[in-house]
Amino acid sequence: MRADRLVSLVLLLRQRGRLTAAELAGELEVSTRTVLRDIEALSAAGVPVFVERGRHGGFALLPGFRTELTGLNHDEALALLVAGSRRGAEAFGLGSALASAMLKVVDALPESYRDTAADVAERLLIDPETDLLSRRLVAEEVPVSMLAEVRRALFGGNKLRIHYAALDQAPKWRTVDPIGLVVVRDRGYLLATRSGADRTYRLSRVLAAQELPEPAQRPGRVDLDRAWQERSTQFRAGGNQIAVLVRVNPTRREDLVSTALAVLAEELDADGWLRLEVTFQDSRHAEWALWQLAMDAEALAPRSLRTALCNRVTAIAARYDEPS
Repeated sequence: MRADRLVSLVLLLRQRGRLTAAELAGELEVSTRTVLRDIEALSAAGVPVFVERGRHGGFALLPGFRTELTGLNHDEALALLVAGSRRGAEAFGLGSALASAMLKVVDALPESYRDTAADVAERLLIDPETDLLSRRLVAEEVPVSMLAEVRRALFGGNKLRIHYAALDQAPKWRTVDPIGLVVVRDRGYLLATRSGADRTYRLSRVLAAQELPEPAQRPGRVDLDRAWQERSTQFRAGGNQIAVLVRVNPTRREDLVSTALAVLAEELDADGWLRLEVTFQDSRHAEWALWQLAMDAEALAPRSLRTALCNRVTAIAARYDEPS
């Protein structure tokens, strides 16, 4: 909304001083022409914005223009600054709203706290985009307009019509009763019911969404954490699960367990390696998990898994045995 953008523009000028039209456009994710129109609107409303010409010029507020807001102490503001997960907000289509809110949090601080809180917040990093091995942790891209429609139906208590592409299936329209939104490892999910049955939809597979005028059929209160745990249990119990007997180097135990659905048995072999019986969602999941462990694990059963891994190794060996 334009009103929110005008507030953000004023807060940016308050906190950063002189900024060019291009810099403001980048921060607000609009065109420079839109910034110039907003500056004109602020001036007409009595906000003392002035322009400095020249190579190092830009827009600024007259010194002393500020409405002092107190009520947040240093630690309270710092907690808000570091608690807002950018990646989680983006998963729900709220990334720009989070940035705007953080500007307001900093602006609400008394001047004696403002600089130190912002400086400390810069020294804390949550949810970086890469891990220590420089592997990029890419969050799924979901259209903001679609997420906005999902949120409207969810918060308004109305039914939702979604065009959903389930795995290995053609997209279909479904009418659901939304219950809540969940982010797990940067993946967003919609918890809903459909004809009274629990359903979980991955947001990246929702191609389009439409809020309907009919009220959703759902309980007035929901324990979202408990609902997610129950659905996770149902998911692990379904599908074409496969039990795998595997030997693993103790140093890689957690890597194996973190990818498995469950550990059914575990014992120590004479050579110091661990022998575990674990379950995976299906044979493809098991093959992928064991392949990641390379020489630090050996699948003992089922035979089909050993064959699949052997075929992988043989194909790679044949490729690299050929002259480049």
